[in-house]
Order: sequence, then C-alpha cells, then structure tokens
Amino acid sequence: MRKNSRLPNLHNLGIHLRILLIVNLLAAITAVLFSKQLNDFLPLLAELSAVVQPILLLSMLSLYALFPLINKWHYWQGIVAILLLEIGLTFLVFTFFNQLFLFETIPNTYRACLLSAIVTGIVFYYFHLQQRAYSPAIAEARLQALQARIRPHFLFNSINAVLSLIRSQPKRAEAALEDMADLFRVLMADNRDLVPLAQEIALCRQYLALEKLRLEERLKVTWQIDDMPPDALIPPLILQPLLENAVYHGIEPMTDGGEIIVTIYTRHKELHISINNPYAAQNQHLTGNKMALKNIKERLSLHFDLEAALRTTAKQNRYDVHIRLPLTR
Repeated sequence: MRKNSRLPNLHNLGIHLRILLIVNLLAAITAVLFSKQLNDFLPLLAELSAVVQPILLLSMLSLYALFPLINKWHYWQGIVAILLLEIGLTFLVFTFFNQLFLFETIPNTYRACLLSAIVTGIVFYYFHLQQRAYSPAIAEARLQALQARIRPHFLFNSINAVLSLIRSQPKRAEAALEDMADLFRVLMADNRDLVPLAQEIALCRQYLALEKLRLEERLKVTWQIDDMPPDALIPPLILQPLLENAVYHGIEPMTDGGEIIVTIYTRHKELHISINNPYAAQNQHLTGNKMALKNIKERLSLHFDLEAALRTTAKQNRYDVHIRLPLTR
C-alpha cells in the first residue's frame, strides 16, 4: 500500500508518459523562444534534445528504481530527494557532454542544473494540480455511499427485516445489525489509501446480506472469484457502489428479481472485475447510474492514471460494468 499518496506513482506508465510529454513540450517552447528565425527552430530543438533526452531517460529509470524507497518518506522529503537527484544527473550529463561536444546555445552546467530544478518543479506542480482536481471525488464517493446507506428506503426495509427476525431468528438478526454497523464504520472512515481486494469483497458480502433480508429469493448473486488474488490492492468503495447500482437498477425493478454475476480474475499482470446484472431499457432507475460510474472513473484515474479503465455495455437484457486496473499487491 502506498504510504505517500500525494507523490505520483512513478511505477505507473501513464505518469512517465506525461513526464515525457511535459518535458519535451517545455524543450520545444524553449526552442521557439530562443529561435531568431523560423529556420533556427529545428536545429536548436535538436541541440536541446541531444542533452535533454539523456537526462530525461536517466531520470525516469532512476526514479522508477528508487520509487519504493522514496515513497516511504514524507511528501516534501520525497520532493527534495527527487530535486537533488535531477540536479545531480544534470550535472553529470553536462560534465560528460562538455568534454565531448561544444554547444553554442546550451547554457553552462550550473545554469543547466537550475533549469533542471525548475522543470522538475513544474512537472510535480502539474501532478499536484491533477491530484487536487481529482481529490474531491474521494470525499464525494464517501458522501454518495453514505447518503445511499441512510436512504430511508434502505434503512426502513432493513430495520423492518431485522425486527421480523428478532424473535424467530435472533442470531440472524444480530448478524444483520453487525453488518449494518460495519458498513457505517467503513463509510465514515477516511478512505484514501488502497485496500486489499478481500476486504472490499467482505464489505460487499455484508451489504448483499442486508439486501437479501428484504429481497429474499428475488436477489441471486453468483461469485466467480476462484482466480481472485485476495491481496490485490484496489481503491476502497469501488465494488460496493457498483453492486448497489446492480441491486437498485437491475434487481428491484424486476418483479421476479434476477441474478448478479461478479467475476474477478487476473490477466497479463492486470486485475479484471466484472459486475453483470439484469437490464431493462425502459427502466427509469438507470438515470442516476451515471454519477456513481463517473466518480469511480475519476478515482481510478487518481490512483492508476492511464493504466486503469472502466467500460460499460448493455446488451441482451444484461448490463455489464468491467474494470481493468494494474495488479498491485
């Protein structure tokens, strides 16, 4: 689990792609600003790239290798360590190039180290702004889930179901109350770090057990998780809202109920999660489904950038939500 959640995940392919684009864009802007004529742009850009690219590639390789260590430190300690690393790599590369080549427009070594620190600061400020843009999704997800839990419809039916079991099945009623308490405890927590998949599955089973009290035989759930890695890390409250959507939008409108199929497996170092439920095109409940899906997409982007995706399909009276994310243990 990542301890320094504010530091970008430097093992993420999407993060490195963004770093490549930002640095090369800054190099292109520099070439434009220093070009006296249009014909000077490409030669100047090539000259800049001859020095920038080795520093950039060495930096990404070094950051990838050192990330597990840096990520254990506090945020500002990690930023300072990365700045010093970039300055050191820039100094070494410029010292090496100055012995072999003579560039007319490339600044001296000390000025280059200062520019390297500035570019590094710009890159990490970009990631800081990106995280701030997505961070409200975390609080919003908890609020939406909590509001769904305290929905009078849900509470009224759950409490009535528990009351009906107190005399005839006291142990089952007690278990249901414990499930409700656990749900509220998780939803009230500050859910920012990744959690083990097994923990999220346990929460989902507790939620479905409560829904089973009122829907009874109308609700059928099939778990296809024999190949599931229980220690895989996922964002919290990802599966439970999807199952809630499946119950509310798929099972409740059906007179005879239906079956929810949960499939979890790994393929090519990726974790795949699929939730499949009945679907009726004329179902008015579906109008509120997009908000939860949008929130989950935002949180997947926050944690995994371009390496995660959420896809929905509706066909043959079935609605399927498929999540793909990197396998992290």
